[in-house]
Amino acid sequence: VNRFEYDLKGFVGAEHCVATSSGTAALHIALHAIGVEAGDEVITQPLSFVATCNAISYANASPVFVDVDLETLGMSPVALKNYLVEYCKMEGGICVNTITGNKIKACVPMHSFGFPCRIDEIVDTCEQWNIVVIEDAAESLGSYYKGQHTGTFGKLGVFSFNGNKIVTAGGGGCIVSNDEELAKRIKHLTTTAKIPHKWEYKHDELGFNYRMPNLNASLLCAQLEMLSGFVSKKRELAANYEMFFKEIEIKFVSEPKESTSNYWLNTLLLGDLEERNQFLDSLNSNNVMTRPAWELMNTLPMFKQSEKGSLANALYLADRIVNIPSSVIV
Repeated sequence: VNRFEYDLKGFVGAEHCVATSSGTAALHIALHAIGVEAGDEVITQPLSFVATCNAISYANASPVFVDVDLETLGMSPVALKNYLVEYCKMEGGICVNTITGNKIKACVPMHSFGFPCRIDEIVDTCEQWNIVVIEDAAESLGSYYKGQHTGTFGKLGVFSFNGNKIVTAGGGGCIVSNDEELAKRIKHLTTTAKIPHKWEYKHDELGFNYRMPNLNASLLCAQLEMLSGFVSKKRELAANYEMFFKEIEIKFVSEPKESTSNYWLNTLLLGDLEERNQFLDSLNSNNVMTRPAWELMNTLPMFKQSEKGSLANALYLADRIVNIPSSVIV
């Protein structure tokens, strides 16, 4: 585990890394460590995997949804700023939602499918409102925005090593940060808050058994040695797809401006919901696995009562996104 943490932080350019049992556990402990409590709110995006909102719920907080950009598929800094200006105010240095009266403690943007969002603008806005940014970089290991690795812009960044990720140990996750004290606290919390001692078992606060096993970490150490090659091969595949779909006039989603994407999942935009469903049915019926985007989080029964801004772009994309086979070329 120590070796993996050292290698991972070196790859992404962070000062600290804490390995965890899953990406979801990493998101949960990140929110817990920065002080998200019952009744608080966390701004995120509706186009995301459910783990993002589940982690917010584990912290007994509520998600607030703002729209995504059509180009990046990730959180729109304009939508974020508009929501804060229209519905929030500062009270004693704390951002308060004027609709609910709840504190907004954190913002969790996601780099969807490995495409970096405009994270620098998001961080700048959140700093003005005293909101902590936790980057959900679960899908973007090997992706860069303006030459800086995703996950290193916010206070904390979270990665996943689930079985479908670009490097994997079958499971696992980690948190990166440049805040030494916060990283130490997260390491303490994820190891059951046990005070180090040769034989005594003393715990000084509520902790979590979110440790990554050494067996998983050893596999990840080997996988990290291959990561640059994996990214290169996935970018080669994306380039081939882009040329192919351009010829048949289907929109292939390319990396946003000023970004270098790992192309974790190659993505198409079909004309409308009917065309998308026909495409999915045809390919899956012929044993070519393709899938739509996740159901928007604000439509799920657990989160449909959550506060939200205008979600026009997310609704547009949810009807059109198709992910196509994206394995590393061998």
